[in-house]
Amino acid sequence: MAEENLTVVTEFILLGLTDQAEMKVVLFVLFLVIYAITVVGNLGMIFLIRITPKLHTPMYFFLSCLSLVDACYSSAIAPKMLINLLMVTGTISFPACMVQHLCFGMFVTTEGFMLSVMAYDRYVAIVNPLLYTVAMSKRKCVVLVTGSWLCGTINSLIHTVSLGRLFFCGSNVVSHFFCDIPSLLKLSCSDTSMNELLLLTFSGVIAMATFLIVITSYTFIVVAILRIHSAAGRWKAFSTCASHLTAVTIFYGTLSFSYIQPSSQYSVEQEKVVAVFYTLVIPMLNPLIYSLRNKEVKDAVKRVIEMKPFPC
Repeated sequence: MAEENLTVVTEFILLGLTDQAEMKVVLFVLFLVIYAITVVGNLGMIFLIRITPKLHTPMYFFLSCLSLVDACYSSAIAPKMLINLLMVTGTISFPACMVQHLCFGMFVTTEGFMLSVMAYDRYVAIVNPLLYTVAMSKRKCVVLVTGSWLCGTINSLIHTVSLGRLFFCGSNVVSHFFCDIPSLLKLSCSDTSMNELLLLTFSGVIAMATFLIVITSYTFIVVAILRIHSAAGRWKAFSTCASHLTAVTIFYGTLSFSYIQPSSQYSVEQEKVVAVFYTLVIPMLNPLIYSLRNKEVKDAVKRVIEMKPFPC
């Protein structure tokens, strides 16, 4: 028994959402549809913005970058999850688990920074409309997007390297459908206090910093909108922010509920339900939110469907 317990873990068994074969089939079909909509919707949004001259603005440049992040971070989880739903026992090798954790952490952190960048963009557009094209130059837009990706990569690398240094020598059964760090920490036979501190600190600081940018931006936006005399003008200004505000609320609401909480209050079953939402549903919703609530995007979609040329 002692020799067995000292065996180094080389792969993990992902329990997934259910062990019932009938439910696995239903979930496979459901998640396959969701993932297909996610990929088509986000890549379609990127393509639409690319071919529509009217959408070649900083706002839509950031939206296309957000769509790319959504497609990537959903793809870090969904394919392996779908494969495991077709198997009796879902497994993932230790290196693949680390890669999945690295990719997911990078993409989801980048998403948070991208949403804050988009809030800043709306702030400049509404509070200083005359200086918008100067303040949001092409170079500045590229710098903001690059910075978002860089911050996401650094944050994920720190957690992944820290996780990779742990020793796994006991159970290899992960009570989740992907390599989520709280579930992995529970399996380690090393001291995980530093990992938990890093997770709580970095998640808290990044979430608070990006959310503070969003709150500050929208505070100035609301003040600026209230100064607009005509109701039509106020509604037009607000409508440009409505989609982004909806996406921010959904994203931060689910992630803060999942990660920014003490480990003593961590519930695996509760986390699985929330994780399905932020790994699969949110990336699918974002292109729908921006397309259904945005007149310019809807007009571009209509032109593509009707095969009409775009005005230069």
